[in-house]
Amino acid sequence: MHMQILDSLTATSPAVTKQFASTLAREIARTKSDRARVIALSGNLGAGKTTFTQGFAKALGIARPVQSPTFVVMKVYELKKKYLKHLVHIDAYRIETPRELDHLGFRELLKDKDAVILIEWADRVKKILPNDTTWITFEHGKKSNERSIMIRK
Repeated sequence: MHMQILDSLTATSPAVTKQFASTLAREIARTKSDRARVIALSGNLGAGKTTFTQGFAKALGIARPVQSPTFVVMKVYELKKKYLKHLVHIDAYRIETPRELDHLGFRELLKDKDAVILIEWADRVKKILPNDTTWITFEHGKKSNERSIMIRK
């Protein structure tokens, strides 16, 4: 499977990361799909995955603060968008094998055409992700507040 880089940017602050996430969320919310959209987030601790998720969730109308579900692994947020009714936020940091997501009904979630699934630490479960997953990689930049963000499909 060959993945192509669709876009890359350098975020100079958390606000820029959230703005990028917001733009992507609005684009996805306007797009009809026959199954869940999966966005896989990867990168080191503190590289911007949760910041991205917070901006993404806010753009979809989630007013309350979004935290990584590190201990519960998955949270589902209800949405009121034309083509999106659920934001499923998964934190795979504590997942040891991809099969652990099966116990949470992951394969059923993939069939939900009204869902977008954001997965932090997605490299830990990549074996079970669909081929059309959008991968977003976060890396620390040269300055402490900089992040390099790459989108692959």
